Amino acid sequence: MRRNARGVLGRVRLGTAGSSPRLRRWVLAVVLVGVALVPYPSLTAAGAPPASACRPGCRPGSVPGLVSWAAPLTGSWDVASGLTGTVPASGLAYLSVGDGVVAVAAGLTVTGYSSKTGALRWRVTLTGFPAGAAIVSVRTWPGEVTAGVSYQASGGPERTEVVLSDPAGAQTGRYPAAVFGGAVAGSPQDTVIVGTTEVTSYDNATGHIRWQRSTGQVAQAWRTDGGSLYVTDSAAGYVGSAPVTALRRIDLATGAELLVRPLESLSFAGTLSAAFDGVVLFSSAAGVTAYDGLSGDELWTINGTVPEGDDPQQERIYLTRGSNLIGVGPWTGRITVTASGSAVDGSAGVYVVRGGVALGLDQGANGDAWGYDIAAQRVTLTSAGLGWPHYFVDLSSVGGSADPASNLVVIAACARLAPSSPTQPIPAGTAPPPATSTGVTASPDTSAGSTPSPSITPSAAVSAGQGCLHPELVALNL
Repeated sequence: MRRNARGVLGRVRLGTAGSSPRLRRWVLAVVLVGVALVPYPSLTAAGAPPASACRPGCRPGSVPGLVSWAAPLTGSWDVASGLTGTVPASGLAYLSVGDGVVAVAAGLTVTGYSSKTGALRWRVTLTGFPAGAAIVSVRTWPGEVTAGVSYQASGGPERTEVVLSDPAGAQTGRYPAAVFGGAVAGSPQDTVIVGTTEVTSYDNATGHIRWQRSTGQVAQAWRTDGGSLYVTDSAAGYVGSAPVTALRRIDLATGAELLVRPLESLSFAGTLSAAFDGVVLFSSAAGVTAYDGLSGDELWTINGTVPEGDDPQQERIYLTRGSNLIGVGPWTGRITVTASGSAVDGSAGVYVVRGGVALGLDQGANGDAWGYDIAAQRVTLTSAGLGWPHYFVDLSSVGGSADPASNLVVIAACARLAPSSPTQPIPAGTAPPPATSTGVTASPDTSAGSTPSPSITPSAAVSAGQGCLHPELVALNL
């Protein structure tokens, strides 16, 4: 768990990577889940005129709501106080939103919802895997969904990537993948998979290999950037501390490969942590260094920073420096926006930035979501009553709660606690319950006239693993 000045990891479930310091640093470098990165607005700022857009049902003068829709989750889910929020009663859950679908995976079951309405589209349980197998990643692509299944084999842990047709959820392929690899591109025609020692494009109709590129004898770190894949060339791979002496830049459509070497030194400065708009970022104890993804030329270095994510709409890369959030131009490193940190009680933090608006989530039974306009330095969107919110991430940053191509963010929340024991599975289509003293069901026209406050505390304390009677997905639109 990152501490107040640099906190990220405490807010996400890391699954099988939770015990690996190197993978925790990997997540740290790509997921914007900081603790207290953005200050809470003062009452004066909160009283400023809200954005002109207002969902139906907004009260005059109120701050517009964030919630687009809510849909019930099936299965048994628990809640826990603090950063954990709403999670499955056993195992881990994974979520990806993009290309019109929200895919949720838990155990060996994948469920597809419409990202526009939250309507259930399909549900499928994967079969043919050994006992103990579980999904460890789910990602969405145009026309398909991929789920990475991890299991133990005679030679150690293995992973298989299952391809599902998005319209019906039918299985169309199964391909071997690296334990921390999997699908990095997909379409109705083909799927690109990062394996242990190669990157392979498969034809979905036949399963035949379209193209394949070797990546060395050990599994390497990688990042995607639009239609390109960057794979490190390091003697020890992603689990070692050996320097990265080159990058393989692979075109995801054609397989064309370019070897990129650093121009100013024998190796890149640190570990590969992000790629955006043709720029690759490397992180070290000193800070972040950016390189041209084609030439290897060093572009800029900002000491004392950690990569936190990007905002495609604003063409910015976000970094944390101390307790501050800074937005920089990817090619220049010039700081274009800054949000000063604030020493709060840890009840809230920033999770993603879209269109210059940062999404924050408060913890506990009275969880709030709020949109903070970084340029205006004030809250412009709020929605109260999202009990025990939980934000999903993908270790690679390919999947997760935030749609990379829109302002939609999908989280899990608990609308009502179970009396004392874990709940029974909730049938698909069950209507959200009415509000209770321990949680309020958010609806598309929910709005809030108040702003977040660091003094907010849960209205009810819960023990670890207390059951959730009505778990749900909640779609937030920044």
